[in-house]
Amino acid sequence: MEGTSSKAESTLQKSSLDVYTESNKRQHKSTSDSDTVILSVDMESSQDLDSDEDNTPGLDEFSGLSSYERKRLKNISENANFFASLQLSESAARFREMIKKRQPPESKRKKPKKRENGTGCRRSMRLLKVDPSGVSLPATPTQPTLIADENPLLPPGPLEMTPENRDDDSELFKRVLQTWANVSKTSSKNTEKELANIKSYKANLSGMVINEDTVHKVTKGAVFSVALHPSEIRTLVAAGAKSGQVGLWDLTHQSKEDGVYVFQPHSQPVSCLYFSPANPAHILSLSYDGTLRCGDFSRAIFEEVYRDERSSFSSFDFLGEDASTLIVGHWNGTISLVDRRTPGTSYEKLINSSLSKIRTVHVHPVHRQYFITAGLRDIHIYDTRHLNPRRSQPLISLTEHTKSIASAYFSPLTGNRVVTTCADCKLRIFDSSCISSEIPLLTTIRHNTITGRWLTRFQAVWDPKQEDCVIVGSMAHPRRVEIFHETGKQVHSFFGGECLVSVCSINTMHPTRYILAGGNSSGKIHVFMN
Repeated sequence: MEGTSSKAESTLQKSSLDVYTESNKRQHKSTSDSDTVILSVDMESSQDLDSDEDNTPGLDEFSGLSSYERKRLKNISENANFFASLQLSESAARFREMIKKRQPPESKRKKPKKRENGTGCRRSMRLLKVDPSGVSLPATPTQPTLIADENPLLPPGPLEMTPENRDDDSELFKRVLQTWANVSKTSSKNTEKELANIKSYKANLSGMVINEDTVHKVTKGAVFSVALHPSEIRTLVAAGAKSGQVGLWDLTHQSKEDGVYVFQPHSQPVSCLYFSPANPAHILSLSYDGTLRCGDFSRAIFEEVYRDERSSFSSFDFLGEDASTLIVGHWNGTISLVDRRTPGTSYEKLINSSLSKIRTVHVHPVHRQYFITAGLRDIHIYDTRHLNPRRSQPLISLTEHTKSIASAYFSPLTGNRVVTTCADCKLRIFDSSCISSEIPLLTTIRHNTITGRWLTRFQAVWDPKQEDCVIVGSMAHPRRVEIFHETGKQVHSFFGGECLVSVCSINTMHPTRYILAGGNSSGKIHVFMN
């Protein structure tokens, strides 16, 4: 009997060891498996805990044992199951802790504290004003930096007509000025002009040529304005430059260099230049610097006519045929009426127009109470008899333009036409024979007017001899200057070959002779003549 009980006890111990070994195996297997293994382990542990003691393996085989032996065997079996379930529960708890460790932390990561004594980035001791030994340098007194004005305004009052490109005897220059003054006295003043036949006009244009002797650099920088002296015997070209210079070129001299004289009456671009219709010995120049001067050949000075340092001028024209009264356009949209007979250099009347900017102003050649202004997008025609200093409303507004406008001019003899130049690559011609509430559009000419940043903008102008034809520069290759009829047909193109290899943005015609002068953006003047 004792042998039997000892056999049963050893069998139960063996079964408990097998259960313990099986739990260890499950533990090791679960460490390498996923969450599915954890669920299986929990299920197995719950099944072992819920199992009845009668299901203990090996008890049915020893049914003949005494109650004491049965009770002892039962205790041994319960202890084995308890230790097995305990091992399984501990392994499941370990896995749950491992899973929790893998989850991201709920709180944000705290920024590490800066090291107080740590080594920072290297900094220049010179910028810290510390010498190499570590001693602070004495503070240097700061001196105010003076920014030099790129275009300082010239002093008020008359300026001597002294050429900048001449260092020779002044007596020679005085003789030249005297020659120009004498030529001006003998200029033709015949105002009765008739339009030439278009066929003969084309023939005369075909006879105009250019050569190396009629091309020369006159000013420094781009040419913003050109004028031709009305003399019938001498060819005198005037050019206004971006640098504020006014250059005079007398083509009658044998050498080109001997006939060029450059002056500095302004500090900013000279956008408008005219010889006086009453006295051609006077040349009037207007500049962005807010000054309008009159160069007098007989007195050899540039007299100051109008000055406004708070404003910038854009264009001017003569209100009276005697050139005593002027109308001046400002870039800020205001208009000044100036009387040269009044002492001083101020205006007679200042008018606020309905435009935000004014690029050009031009007076009607017959009905001189009317003048036309070119703004940013609109063309306005005003009557000087109905100008309001506070805000003047125009008689007529032309709103057909879709982009920036460069210029607007009446035809030179009758004023029956208006030509405008716009950045939408169109030249427009209007019928201004009857100035009423509106003037109709006659012709639209397609023409490339996109000159870019570095070239002076195109301005289509009328030929004073043939008021039904306009002259304008061209971006086409080979380089040329073109003439169009008011109907839109091309009349003539001036080609120069190797003598004309750049764009002539600003052009003008002689009032009586077949001479064309054009200026480019480097200061060169190109002259076509027959």
